[in-house]
Amino acid sequence: MDYASTRNSSLKADSAHAIVKGLSDEGGLYVPKEIPKLSEKEILSLCDMSYVDRAYAVFSKYLTDFSDKELRHCVESAYNDKNFDTENIAEITKLSGGRYVLELWHGPTCAFKDMALQILPYLLTTSAKKTVDGKHISILVATSGDTGKAALEGFKDVDGTSICVFYPEDGVSPMQKRQMTTQSGNNVNVCAVKGNFDDCQNGVKAIFTDNDIAEQLAANNILLSSANSINWGRLAPQIVYYVSTYAQLVKDKEITFGEKVNIVVPTGNFGNILAAYYAMLMGIPVNRLICASNSNNVLTDFINTGVYDRNRKFYTTVSPSMDILISSNLERLLYHLTDGNDKLISDWFGKLKESGRYEVNDDVKKKLGELFFAGWCSDEQTKAQIHDTFKNEHYLLDTHTAVAVKVYEDYKAKTGDTTKTIIASTANPYKFGRAVYEAVGGKIDTDDEFELIAKLEKETGTKIPEPLAATRNKEVRFKGSVEKQDMPRAVLDFLKS
Repeated sequence: MDYASTRNSSLKADSAHAIVKGLSDEGGLYVPKEIPKLSEKEILSLCDMSYVDRAYAVFSKYLTDFSDKELRHCVESAYNDKNFDTENIAEITKLSGGRYVLELWHGPTCAFKDMALQILPYLLTTSAKKTVDGKHISILVATSGDTGKAALEGFKDVDGTSICVFYPEDGVSPMQKRQMTTQSGNNVNVCAVKGNFDDCQNGVKAIFTDNDIAEQLAANNILLSSANSINWGRLAPQIVYYVSTYAQLVKDKEITFGEKVNIVVPTGNFGNILAAYYAMLMGIPVNRLICASNSNNVLTDFINTGVYDRNRKFYTTVSPSMDILISSNLERLLYHLTDGNDKLISDWFGKLKESGRYEVNDDVKKKLGELFFAGWCSDEQTKAQIHDTFKNEHYLLDTHTAVAVKVYEDYKAKTGDTTKTIIASTANPYKFGRAVYEAVGGKIDTDDEFELIAKLEKETGTKIPEPLAATRNKEVRFKGSVEKQDMPRAVLDFLKS
């Protein structure tokens, strides 16, 4: 399997190089030159496998420069009962109306990012030995809340690596902030940025393509890499859980083999729904991909009109991990929809950088409409969905999964489509305790997050996960913030310390 860049189709790299570099030299994203297929026989064989074996089967299609022993080491080290609180790794909860909630938050940080970031350190260190053995790998991460903690937890004290995470100062939930700022590990750094997630993301991308910084780091035998979903090593593991879920539903006799399903994903950076698209291309029967957004509905408008315009008001919402106006992984989708036309991709994303806007051609607009449905909902609608789902199903949603459920209900009402539907659940509700407690009817009468969580437990009969409860007595290690233009200096100072 060879990889190209979305902005240079002639580039040829193996997966180890793609994972170590994260971003191509000209700023493009690595993409597989062809999408591997799963035969009907292979998909059926997955039904009786464990999650580890399903992951191995998918990775073996994409990471062909890894030996069987290396792949086994990676998947078995990541997906086990030490890292996840369920042997199934990803649980499926059945709701009424043919809806299946795919719980992707049973890992150590209670968010779906664990599904990829528990394995990425193993993929990265294995790749580094193949390509840049002896170099120190420094991971840079921009986060809207969940990626940062999951990356910190995955890379803490991993030999030969260090990690620096940037998050928007006022753009994460209190629990997300506490998780990051109390992070243990001798090789970690966490830095708040005076700005929003897009400022953090743009800052990290700029550091990657800064020749002066690259020279300074090279002189010290340091190589930058990424743990954001711009890194193929982050995205490939997300394909696994969609493939696995289809196989599990067949095994559980919830669907028959070959039956199509809808997949609903709450997303801001587009990586999680892009993984579902890749699973579909591999052969998983998908009827419709449903893209759910909050008030920062740039993706909804794009899918419905073909115009991407980030020149709009930025909203800080109760679903902060989706508070994004620049969706990096959309570039990969458009590369595939244009049959690898790197010139078009460079033109469109050049316009996005310069003016904040681009419009795709009619052929791509048609393909978007055939593949995707897109919708959005407000904070008020999100909270109402949490309330109604708990009342009717006694199932507690977080503020991101609630967006997905609401948008799916809107889709169903609009289309009449009764296809069985997988809803990606991206976080445990206790990561957003304040908003969830208010949604189920609780009165906000304290600023103490843990007092509110205690009330949420009492109100709903549910329980805060231990990894979140444990942060209560942890020391806050990382304080203060930087201006967005000072992010490069923060990285250099950290790496020199």
